[in-house]
Amino acid sequence: MTDTRVHAFADDALGEHDAVALAELIRRRELSPVEVAEAAVARVEKVNPALNAVEFAAFEQAVEAAANPAPGLLSGVPFFVKDNTDVAGMPTGNGTDAYRPRPAARHGRVAKQLLSAGFTVLGKSTLPEFGLNASTEYARREPTRNPWNTEFSVGASSGGAAALVASGAVPIAHANDGGGSIRIPAAVNGLVGLKPTRGRHVDGEQARTMPLNLVSEGVLTRTVRDTAAFWAAAEQYWRNPRYPALGMVSGPAQRRLHIGLVTRSITDAEVDAPTADALQDTVVLLEKLGHTVEPVELPLSTQFVEDFIVYWGFLAFTISAFGRVMDRSFDSKKLDGFTKGLRRRYQRSLHRFPQALYRLNQIKHEYARMFERYHVIISPVLAHSTPKLGYLSPTVPFDDLLDRLTKYVAFTPLNNVAGGPAMSLPLGQTPDGMPVGVHFAATHGDERTLLELAYELEAERPFRRIQDAG
Repeated sequence: MTDTRVHAFADDALGEHDAVALAELIRRRELSPVEVAEAAVARVEKVNPALNAVEFAAFEQAVEAAANPAPGLLSGVPFFVKDNTDVAGMPTGNGTDAYRPRPAARHGRVAKQLLSAGFTVLGKSTLPEFGLNASTEYARREPTRNPWNTEFSVGASSGGAAALVASGAVPIAHANDGGGSIRIPAAVNGLVGLKPTRGRHVDGEQARTMPLNLVSEGVLTRTVRDTAAFWAAAEQYWRNPRYPALGMVSGPAQRRLHIGLVTRSITDAEVDAPTADALQDTVVLLEKLGHTVEPVELPLSTQFVEDFIVYWGFLAFTISAFGRVMDRSFDSKKLDGFTKGLRRRYQRSLHRFPQALYRLNQIKHEYARMFERYHVIISPVLAHSTPKLGYLSPTVPFDDLLDRLTKYVAFTPLNNVAGGPAMSLPLGQTPDGMPVGVHFAATHGDERTLLELAYELEAERPFRRIQDAG
């Protein structure tokens, strides 16, 4: 395990600080944003050859920009943007070989909200092709690797961001989530990952055009307070008046919660022992803290799985059919086997799409009714602990890969379809030391309860640190 673990923690300007601590030190002029940026660049250069987490490096520009950092709650904190989001002057590759990306002319809608926090952007992080897979692996190049053990998957689709944060290269990085892509990499890299309520933030250009918007924006962090600080900063840029303001959530609440426990996935996939143990240990801790936990069944049938796969295929078909609108160099023949397989499957089930879309759009009502009884629903993030690289590679035959993904990503898609907030916290581990996440969901607009509970659990069971792991 020790030989395959990679981290960048050192006695430099970044030290072991999280983003909140760095921003405060910069604000008090105990650290300069330039020395922080230079330290982050050095850390990235140290770990990236092993992790392959950087899609585009803008190191010189970042150090120059740090001399006059943008204002914001996290001003001067080094940061990566996921490579499916336009940042002015940087190419947006979407993890694919199907076109040759060119520098974006301007910041996209999402980037404007992200960067309003004052981050120093070091570049773009990797993702699998168009974020469709649950592992950051490729058909024609090296995968992004998990810093806890480089033989294992880093998850996806925000895999590069997770590797950079977990390894200590940066304390916080952009992530987004269309089926679990914040929470999955958080779970397998020992991080905090909050998928917010649909509509909580500014939506990206493509997400706004979809018949059902599955995608939520956010960040990956090593501490609860960094996630809370990001959302306080984002809210200063724009806040959706449909939902209660978050403000700065700074600690646990006094109220005790009624929590529903989900142990069986919609796909009925078997939950492995390390995952079940992490869930049960967390339930014991919650009850010790005075919360009430009782079993609950999700209000869904296996029809949800088929409907989600139909919509997943629709996204792949849309990419393939309209790729040349995005870039005239787009060549659908260069898409990987998984994207092509999803497209073909959708084409065979095209007649099912209207009813599938109707049913998926209705799920938000059933989801909301669960929270008439419960404050929070707890479950695994994934049905089993992170696999080794190759198991979820896009080179695996399509039917086999789809079956593996359906059994692995068994808990997270509900929140994307229903639009409710959900969070992964690093509360377990496998016998060989790989992180295991536990999943917490709340009703629409109630990120505050999730963050308050996360603070309490973090205090009671401090999250493992990669630099301390044996």
